[in-house]
Amino acid sequence: MEEKYLDLVMVPLGLLLQVIYNLWLLTTIIRDPKRTVIGLNAQVRERWVKAMMADSMQNAILAVQTVRNNIMAATVLGTTAITLVSLISIFVSATSPSSYASRILYGNKSATADSIKFFSVSLCFILAFLCNVQCIRYCTHVSFLITQPAMGDGSAISPDYVTRSLNRGSYFWSLGLRAFYVSFTLFLWIFGPIPMLVSSVVMCCLLFFLDTTTEFTRGFHLVYAVEEDVEQEV
Repeated sequence: MEEKYLDLVMVPLGLLLQVIYNLWLLTTIIRDPKRTVIGLNAQVRERWVKAMMADSMQNAILAVQTVRNNIMAATVLGTTAITLVSLISIFVSATSPSSYASRILYGNKSATADSIKFFSVSLCFILAFLCNVQCIRYCTHVSFLITQPAMGDGSAISPDYVTRSLNRGSYFWSLGLRAFYVSFTLFLWIFGPIPMLVSSVVMCCLLFFLDTTTEFTRGFHLVYAVEEDVEQEV
């Protein structure tokens, strides 16, 4: 293949592979949550909220500290993302187009393409920052709700409402992590389209092990195995 066509073929192919995988994961989460770690974690959070709100006076400190840990983690990732965006902006503005890209690999010649690469990486980091901000927003809201007593007469906060808020924050956390994963493959695009395509394939394979609870990946997720053993005993 001619060098000028590498970016036009390999980069869209790598991005398409990641899009297809994430669409498949989203469909699986909606249709069969137990096949995914994200779906199982959502069920675990639902049980945790109900347990905390069953005795809110005794569990208030534990619940607030747990939510605070999530807020701190999201704050670290958000700060890291926006810092990297600032560094990339300074680097691009302070360096001439003829020298800021590496020329060590085949298929990396255009200065205009280099600008697109840095812009794509920055866009992923900005998306990660916004997702982590939304995660902080929902977790902060949950920290006020989790200490409310759970009652069924309509005079108190429903555990289902608290669970939905907590899960939304966790979903934004997951989206922020996905943006970091995509930014890694786009960063390797700076060194050429071949590393970008290879990293996309490897990333999708690794995420399959981390995201699913099928028989092929069951050994990586002990929670799912324990639940299945309990169901078989019953």
